[in-house]
Amino acid sequence: MNDKAATQFAEPTEKEIRLVIAASSAGTIFEWYDFFIYGTLAGLIGAAFFPSDNATLQLLLVWAGFAVGFGFRPLGAVLFGFLGDKLGRKYTFLVTVTLMGVATAGVGLIPGAATIGIAAPIIVILLRILQGLALGGEYGGAAIYVAEHAPVEKRGYYTSYIQASVAGGFVLSIAVVLACRFLIPAESFISWGWRIPFLLSLILLGISLWMRLKLSESPVFQAMKAAGETAKNPFTESFTYPGNKKRIFVALFGITGILTTIWYTAFFSGMSFLRGPMRVEEGLVEIILLIAGSLSLGLYLLVGKWSDRVGRKRPIVIGAALSLLILFPVFWGIGALANPGLRASAQNAPVLVSGDGCAYSPFAETQATACGRLLQDLTSLGVSYTVDQAAEPTDILASMQPELTLFVGQSSHILGTELTSEEGTGRRDIVQGWLEEAGYDFARQSPPLLNIAGIIALLVVLGGLSALTYGSVAALLAEMFPPRIRYSSMSIPYHIGAGYLGGFLPLIAGYIVATTGNAYAGLWYTWAVVAFGLLVAWWGIPGGLPKDFDDNV
Repeated sequence: MNDKAATQFAEPTEKEIRLVIAASSAGTIFEWYDFFIYGTLAGLIGAAFFPSDNATLQLLLVWAGFAVGFGFRPLGAVLFGFLGDKLGRKYTFLVTVTLMGVATAGVGLIPGAATIGIAAPIIVILLRILQGLALGGEYGGAAIYVAEHAPVEKRGYYTSYIQASVAGGFVLSIAVVLACRFLIPAESFISWGWRIPFLLSLILLGISLWMRLKLSESPVFQAMKAAGETAKNPFTESFTYPGNKKRIFVALFGITGILTTIWYTAFFSGMSFLRGPMRVEEGLVEIILLIAGSLSLGLYLLVGKWSDRVGRKRPIVIGAALSLLILFPVFWGIGALANPGLRASAQNAPVLVSGDGCAYSPFAETQATACGRLLQDLTSLGVSYTVDQAAEPTDILASMQPELTLFVGQSSHILGTELTSEEGTGRRDIVQGWLEEAGYDFARQSPPLLNIAGIIALLVVLGGLSALTYGSVAALLAEMFPPRIRYSSMSIPYHIGAGYLGGFLPLIAGYIVATTGNAYAGLWYTWAVVAFGLLVAWWGIPGGLPKDFDDNV
């Protein structure tokens, strides 16, 4: 059964389509708000549930918890994709939004690690797993529901509201955090006020359920059910349906791999970059991301509408190619505008570490060597460095171990026994003092207004790259797979790609930055995934004007 025949079963009116788009988009915004609020409040989440003396480890543990939720998205895609293809689109994503809202509110109710110890991070991880399962079923349901109500000539535009809603969830999470910061004194917000954005998800859940309960089932699913053509085992059929293995491979690497790494680089890497190495005031970072994210929302709609005229393939290929060309220059520009003094200091007084055993493990609570402890201090300060690994001593020179030395520009500082010992007190403060003498400024930055405008403009450029590679995807994925197994077939590769290639991006990029001492090194992960994805997209995404599935070759 094709989509055209199915839509004749109960063709929706314009009013019904507007309700479908509004309810699906609102639910998607609320559900992604629930998921993103964790990343938006990463610093406070770390202090509450993953406290550590190693600040880098604490942040990486937060991103590991973030990644765990993404890691379970494919399982959610299998579970809810099965239910969506068997029982219907509408009731499946009613379940997913309920599960997400309850799990998110739960994070706001958990006592901190200082109160219940190791149980706190364990419960947080369990709730993140529930969020991941819910999100694995949400996107496919909302995207398909809108796509199956839309005529092919407007499908890209109508479904682009779902794509924009994902970014809308991120914008909403920042707006709520900013409002709470404004209404709650700073100390109280750090102590308990950060929990309020999580608890607000119950209100958003109520609104979403109220809107979605007004919807009727997708006409495509109604027609399949009436004809007795629903899949017996959607998961199995997704891998046995003729040509579907290629489609899943293309959807995973040539579509999702590209869009998800660009999206998380644009928004989450941008946020971490400004907060961390660039040391911009946290409240200002949130305002910058709020404005840039809001300005980017309309770009998804423009790309979706454009894809109805030129096809789905062209925007994705153009967006991926542009990303490879300008990703690094855009971030270099953001860094130069956000903290020009840091860039000047790094050029005028580069940092070099020379010594024995210069190995740094970001996941270690305590570093094994003196040099590792020094690198931990530099990483926590957000200072780029290079390492001159001393040669291993010979037997004759065994008693003449090379001294651990920190070179800052033309100055050299030998770290004595007190500073290099595991119990050395004030080591980081002393190292920071040496760096400040060379011109480094570790105060939180508030760039001039013109610089802020430039940062916002560059973030909107990244948002444009995301829109090009994401705006038409819901329509494209719906058109790539047969209706009887569409929910499962598009959800599985989408959430494997988004869950692992994108969801682990903050963790992987953060690890690369921590181990290399280069604030921009994490971008190579995005670049590599997009480069491979571009080749797959060029080869495998159907070209030409949009078509229903049964018209595809």
